[in-house]
Amino acid sequence: MASFAVLLRAVNIGPGLRVSSADLRGAADDAGLADARTLLNSGNLVVTPGSSGAGSAADVARLVEERLAERVGQDVSAVGLSAEQLDAIAAANPFPAAARDDPSHLQVHVPFGDLDEAGIARLDLASPGREMLATAAGVLYVHYVDGIGRSKLTPKVIDRAVGAPTTARNWNTITKLRAACAGLASR
Repeated sequence: MASFAVLLRAVNIGPGLRVSSADLRGAADDAGLADARTLLNSGNLVVTPGSSGAGSAADVARLVEERLAERVGQDVSAVGLSAEQLDAIAAANPFPAAARDDPSHLQVHVPFGDLDEAGIARLDLASPGREMLATAAGVLYVHYVDGIGRSKLTPKVIDRAVGAPTTARNWNTITKLRAACAGLASR
């Protein structure tokens, strides 16, 4: 059975846009998606297509965006990843030591559009910090060696280099999303 992860952008961070896990699951149910499960309280959802008619990760994300807008009264950006895409992201990880030894500082930035690899290369060359950047499987991997909070690679800087808005998840979350999708797919 197909399973998908849906990642919301910029929710439940500070006083801005708030989306409860209940609203996120409810939006999935409203869209006809099935087996909705949330992970953490940071805009992570795993689902199966159910009766929604969704055939792709992009379809699933669009349905969640539409139903969330109805529920919370604000636009909420979402990107979808299939279980296969999550597996490809894990397999292509250029920083396996960071995934093993420092997973909370290894982030995967998923773009809402195409990834500008030349823009990332320019950012990597210009970056004054010790962060390590690489692209693979359509995403940007960043190992924040000295921590995320002190990095000059802010979301705005990364989005500009990528050429599209992104949403980031640390390696621990990517691992949990993969496991949740695999669990749904095996049912």
